[in-house]
Amino acid sequence: MPTRTHVRYDPFTSVEDNETTVLIVGRKARLRDGDWSGRLGLSDATWAAILERTSAGDLGGAATTWVGARKLIVGVLPEPCSRHNTPTRAWAIPDLARRVAGKTDAAVILLVDEPSHAAAAALATARGLPLFRAKSGEVHEQRVRVCAFGPSGPITDPEIQSGIDGVRLAARLVDTPACELHTDAFVEEARAVAERTGSACTVIDGEALREGGLGGLWGVGKAATHKPALVHLFHDPEGATRSVAWIGKGIVYDTGGLSIKSRTGMPGMKGDMGGAAAILGAFATAATRGVDYRIHAILCLAENSVGPDATRPDDILHMRSGKTVEVNNTDAEGRLVLADGVAWAAAETDADLIIDVATLTGAALVTAGRVHSAIYCNDAIVEAAAVVAGKAIGEPCFPLLYAPELLRKEYKSHVADMKNSVKDRANAQCSCAAQFVGNHLPTPAPRWLHIDIAGPAWDSDNRGTGYGVGLLTALGAGPAPAS
Repeated sequence: MPTRTHVRYDPFTSVEDNETTVLIVGRKARLRDGDWSGRLGLSDATWAAILERTSAGDLGGAATTWVGARKLIVGVLPEPCSRHNTPTRAWAIPDLARRVAGKTDAAVILLVDEPSHAAAAALATARGLPLFRAKSGEVHEQRVRVCAFGPSGPITDPEIQSGIDGVRLAARLVDTPACELHTDAFVEEARAVAERTGSACTVIDGEALREGGLGGLWGVGKAATHKPALVHLFHDPEGATRSVAWIGKGIVYDTGGLSIKSRTGMPGMKGDMGGAAAILGAFATAATRGVDYRIHAILCLAENSVGPDATRPDDILHMRSGKTVEVNNTDAEGRLVLADGVAWAAAETDADLIIDVATLTGAALVTAGRVHSAIYCNDAIVEAAAVVAGKAIGEPCFPLLYAPELLRKEYKSHVADMKNSVKDRANAQCSCAAQFVGNHLPTPAPRWLHIDIAGPAWDSDNRGTGYGVGLLTALGAGPAPAS
């Protein structure tokens, strides 16, 4: 029987009768602090033995026992945390949270080191409890209550629920196959978010993209049954003095185009819209919270398909920036849609900071691994703020080399302004891919941050994580620009 899990953030007083599974998570010092053995119905000796014998290692550990008919899981968070990692230990929480998934209602009690860690821990819990299921049979409704405690007691934060919902929305979109989440369906998802949050939503799609000069987005998606689209969501609070544009790569399926992927390289490419999913989840979260800055959320949606109308290697695309691109690899398509997205944002919005998010390169995993995103930024202050925000919210990021003058040569073309894939894949490939997008910003360029989430967008089971929702909302409109 498939299960649909509902997750709510709520203060904890005691375990409710219907919560027949309880997960309590924390570092050993926090688990020892307070009368948790008594609250959960265990003897002090049993509680001490569980903590003594459970090893957390680098990834966290767990022990399971029973208190009558109630299943109790004790999750111990790791002690090691290096300077590039998040002190929230969020990386260890999703695997622990998965242990409560099932047919019985559950409580997740998060014992955090300080109150500021509560949001990161709650979002990490949400990553372990995905929404999408397509198994047959009657659907069982499970309810999971998430609570957080700091050293001084329970943590009440009205913004945490919207973060949980945003993460689970983004993860659901990544998990949904393209037979259901094609570009038209994604547009409807965006319209639904706009309606729920009272936001504006405009769509440019089909031939209107080509007519509007968005040749990159049109070229990538024009061969598909469901045509490409650029969606613009707008949150415009009264009195706002700051404005940010969030642009998401939304390749709902990536075959590689005529430069087709291999039999083993193609499965999983339903998630190549993880950037757009993160943008939509973050927009839903921020607009629900009623943040005081303007947000332009721009989703660049396309299916990179194979067909008679597919863009060919050697074709030249005319981009929104006014520049031309000679296509030498149709599987380097994400940068084409993002380039149009950032150029459109620079020309059509009032944003003083542009942020794009994408599952852009396998090189991001080589550079930053599976927990951190790789960021490329033309502003040192914004870059530093992103690192701080990522550590605080449990979605860490790691800066890439920023040196456009050493990278632009990789795209040299004899017949167009540039090619779309690098000549030398050993020359800071992840930075090069980001710089292609940056090539389409105006001069002088606005402040710009690129976030490559090819590592953390999926977990080890290839399920969407909703990574990016926390980082974007924690960073917000970014640090104020220099006067």
